[in-house]
Amino acid sequence: MKTEADLKTATAPDAAPSRTPFARVTSSARRVPRWWPLPLGLVAGALAGGVYGAVSTPQYTATSYVIAVPTKQSDPMSAIGFAQAYGRVATQVAVLADAQDAAGVSVQALKSQVRAETSPDAPMVALSASDTDPARAKKLADAVARALTSSAKQAKPDTHVKLLRFSKAARPTEPSTPSTALTTLVGGCAGGLLGGLVLLVRPRREPGAAMVPAPAAAGGPRGDA
Repeated sequence: MKTEADLKTATAPDAAPSRTPFARVTSSARRVPRWWPLPLGLVAGALAGGVYGAVSTPQYTATSYVIAVPTKQSDPMSAIGFAQAYGRVATQVAVLADAQDAAGVSVQALKSQVRAETSPDAPMVALSASDTDPARAKKLADAVARALTSSAKQAKPDTHVKLLRFSKAARPTEPSTPSTALTTLVGGCAGGLLGGLVLLVRPRREPGAAMVPAPAAAGGPRGDA
């Protein structure tokens, strides 16, 4: 016959089950701060910007200027208008084909390396050339400027405007592309912005949301021996 001690042992509840690995993982994830995408984006963006600035080849830019001068049959406003027109045709094949021999590169290379800019209130055209070699950048800008003035000279009887070399290109001493420090700063800002956007769009858990309980250990009350 069972004693009173045996009955207490038989009816005593089982020991509390230990926490499962799932519960431990959930607890660890809860300790990670919600704003972790922000510093991660800053670090990743700064790293990417620094690598880009370190591996990219620096470019040098030289600029040559030409000016439109009206003849006696024209007026200053016409010169400004023709300067705008010459700025649009400066990078076209008709002009670049005349400059390729002096520049020593193809028309396609000139078209990708030379750009023209004009001013709305001055009869001037700025011809800028970019290259990895500062001396070659100067050579390209001057070659296109000479070709443009030559083309304008042929049209002078009809336009009554002549195009003159205002300033030759100077050999650049510093690269025109951003430095590694600047690309690192820009990359960090972009990464931080992306991290902030992730914080805005990610779902937020409600404070009162119920957590999924850990599964209880299997087993029922012990029967009599």
